[in-house]
Amino acid sequence: MRLRSIGTVLYPLGRLGPRLLLAFMLLAFMLLGFARQTLAQAVVADLSDHLIAVTTGFDGAELLLFGAIEGDAADVIVVVRGPPEEIVVRRKDRIGGIWINNQKLVFGSVPAFYRLASTQPLETIASDRILARHGIGVEHIRMINPTAENGEVSIFREALIRNKARLGLYPTANEKVTLLGNRLFRSDIFFPSNVPTGTYDVTVYLFRDGKVISAQTTPLAVSKIGMGARVFAFAHRHSILYGIAAIAMALFAGWFAGAVAKRS
Repeated sequence: MRLRSIGTVLYPLGRLGPRLLLAFMLLAFMLLGFARQTLAQAVVADLSDHLIAVTTGFDGAELLLFGAIEGDAADVIVVVRGPPEEIVVRRKDRIGGIWINNQKLVFGSVPAFYRLASTQPLETIASDRILARHGIGVEHIRMINPTAENGEVSIFREALIRNKARLGLYPTANEKVTLLGNRLFRSDIFFPSNVPTGTYDVTVYLFRDGKVISAQTTPLAVSKIGMGARVFAFAHRHSILYGIAAIAMALFAGWFAGAVAKRS
C-alpha cells in the first residue's frame, strides 16, 4: 500500500491578531494535548495571563478569558472571586443630636473582589435557587453572616455590598461572554486600580437547560511587584522600624522646608 504525501501550508502567525492567535492556540491545545480531558470535561477555559503585577502607577488591568465547550450550544457564566477577608460593617445612629457608630456586625470570608460575566442575563439562564446554590450573583455572594436580632443582618449585608460596589470591587452590571460559533467563547475581565492583592478564583460554569453541567476553576494571582512591594513587606514585617523611619523622614522634611524658607 502506497502512502500519498500531503503538503504542508504554513501561515505567518505574526499577521494574525493576538486574540485570533489565542483562539488558534486553544484549538491546538484541545486537539493535541488534552483531547481526553476535553471529552471528559464539557468546558475548557484559560486566561491570557495568570499574574497581575501591581507596580507603581498601576491603573488597572484587563485579562482575556477564552475557552471552548463540548456538545450543543449552551450558556456560560464566568465568576471572578477575590481573596476572602473579614469586614466590619458599622451603622451610625443619631444620639443626642450627634451621629455616632452605634452598632456593628462582622462578616467573614467576604470576597474582596467579585465580578460576573455571562452570555445572557442570569434570570434567563437559570432559576434563582440554582444560582444561589452556586453563589452566582451579587445577592448570592457567600460569606459568613453574623447573628443579629430583628433580621438586621440583611440590612448590614446590603450596606456591605453597596460599599463594595461604590469602590468598583462589586460591579453591578454583568460583563458579556461572547460565543464564537457554537464552541468557542471569550470575555474581557477588567480589574480596577484598587484591586486587592491575593489569590483569585476564576470559575467558568456551563449551563444547559437551566442546570450546571460542568465547571472549571482557574487560579489568578494579583501581587505587588517592585519597590512598592518591598516597602509594603517591610512595613508589615517591621512595623516599629517603619514607624520610626516614617517619623524621621517627616521631621527631616519639615526641617528642610523651614531651612529653604529662611534662605528665601
